[in-house]
Amino acid sequence: MSASAGPHREALALAIAADTVAAALRCDRVHGVTVVTDDPLPAAELAALGARIVPDEPDAGLNPALVHGAAKTRQASPREGVGAISADLPALRPEELARVLDAAAQSPEAFVPDAAGTGTTLYTARPGVPFSPAFGRDSRTAHRARGARELLLDGVDSVRHDVDTLDDLRKALILGTGPRTAAIAERIMSLPGPPR
Repeated sequence: MSASAGPHREALALAIAADTVAAALRCDRVHGVTVVTDDPLPAAELAALGARIVPDEPDAGLNPALVHGAAKTRQASPREGVGAISADLPALRPEELARVLDAAAQSPEAFVPDAAGTGTTLYTARPGVPFSPAFGRDSRTAHRARGARELLLDGVDSVRHDVDTLDDLRKALILGTGPRTAAIAERIMSLPGPPR
């Protein structure tokens, strides 16, 4: 995606993350969003939306950062379940996220596979259940192997559609992205590039 986005790569990543966080915060099942980052630019923008920012500890990759963020969240709200959602869901709809979270609450651990069928866009753990995300290559298989319940619900495309490529971005735009992503995408789509 970085080459396709050209000079707008960083702005696009931030726009997608901001639209994802804003949509999650509008979901009535979500009682707060914690973002793990040491980068001051996204930290400031996402905090302005209402996210809680915590430093990236132990600075050892994605899953340890998610475990750290979940631990901080559980300190503040020990009776709440926790989850990790991909930061690249620019078409996320709060009502679809609510349906997924309602289904996830029925199992100790649950996850949502991505639209491509190999990855994961959301992982959850109920209160008192160890938080053990397995994001990364072939995370769908990894989460299944750990015993997390796979949620295959109809009508939750916005929760499953992450953006890894320019084609993914086009599909997200068709679903209807948040305003920040739409604005940057308009600039990217106007960049000269190889014919499709």
